[in-house]
Amino acid sequence: MDFAHSPRAQELIKRVRAFMRERIAPVEAELLRERQAAGHGGDWRGWQVSPQVEALKAQAREVGLWNLFLPDPALGAGLSNVEYAPLAEEMGRSFLAPEIFNCNAPDTGNMEVLWKYGTDEQKARWLEPLLAGKIRSAFCMTEPDVASSDATNMRATAIVDGDEIVLDGRKWWSTGIGHPNCQVAIFMGLSDRGAHRHQQHSMVLVPLDAPGVRILRMLPVFNEYDEPYGHGEVQFDQVRVPKANLIKGVGKGFEIAQGRLGPGRIHHCMRCIGAAERALELMIERGLTRVAFGKPLIQLGGNRERIADLRIAIDQARLLTLYAAWKIDKIGVHAALSEISAIKVVAPNVLEQVVSEAIQLHGGAGLSNDFPLTALYATARILRLADGPDAVHRGMIARVELGKHARLMAQAGVRA
Repeated sequence: MDFAHSPRAQELIKRVRAFMRERIAPVEAELLRERQAAGHGGDWRGWQVSPQVEALKAQAREVGLWNLFLPDPALGAGLSNVEYAPLAEEMGRSFLAPEIFNCNAPDTGNMEVLWKYGTDEQKARWLEPLLAGKIRSAFCMTEPDVASSDATNMRATAIVDGDEIVLDGRKWWSTGIGHPNCQVAIFMGLSDRGAHRHQQHSMVLVPLDAPGVRILRMLPVFNEYDEPYGHGEVQFDQVRVPKANLIKGVGKGFEIAQGRLGPGRIHHCMRCIGAAERALELMIERGLTRVAFGKPLIQLGGNRERIADLRIAIDQARLLTLYAAWKIDKIGVHAALSEISAIKVVAPNVLEQVVSEAIQLHGGAGLSNDFPLTALYATARILRLADGPDAVHRGMIARVELGKHARLMAQAGVRA
């Protein structure tokens, strides 16, 4: 087991780091302030794409820092999960970098679905423009009327009717659906109630201009609307699309979801670690430059010990995430389910812990928009729910662990 960066990864780390330092960092704070000052709120119809962000995307593509997440060398960088992980960590230090490198969710997951499971026609219509950064996409899975931590609760339907598939239901927390360039969503719905519980659901490509698709509103997160991406509530009323829009086949939704979420959780968790590193740096800088009671803050109230504990926690989270990435690369997603769930619990919680301590040390300034800490805190708290809440992932880990003791489980009459 070797987590040393490959020569290719080392080169890309240097290039990504330099691009972020020289081109993104000088303008990021200004761009974020402009977005906040625009004041469109929940009226996503007034949201706009930043020309400066588009220019940075063009520059990133021109220098080859584009689609780094995709393991296909013909379409992306051709990196393994272990190789891509440190790049995701670097991007996690910035709110803009993932999109600028065309490596932001949910588009990465949707592109991986199309790359892995899509037909030639689906790839030509949707994957190619997504890879080019010409359009954006959304993923419609979570529903407002059921406990979506159990995806088998899904009520929205995707029913085959001859040469068409008919979609009905309401989805929410559809991230990215407010973006002016969002043109397609992947919809997951119930197709066959009589099948095995993990073979009842299907995934379907839905153009957002299809009749019956109606965006109802954007949902604020901690009173912010995440312009210009947004998290939308969407109604699907008798939406008819060609059966050719079905991904892989009827009843393949959960299979696709597992393939989609494994690498995606590596990306999320490594971005969390990069964000935690940034928060720790801000905490240390504040502690060394502010004085209270005649001493630098770093010398007061156990702050040095807190910094030590946070360093340990970040490094532990990184190593666990790299181990999960290594296991996916070597054995596959299904063999790494416990480790994937473990990092999904650990990384956002570590980020939340680091940011909380950084806010505390910054005092009132930590609660303002003068520093990125509240946005980083929101990111951490969101990720403790997104892609499955902590409790569900802990349940998965316990099930795998208890399964190692099958004989004792049977004797005790306990199901894994």
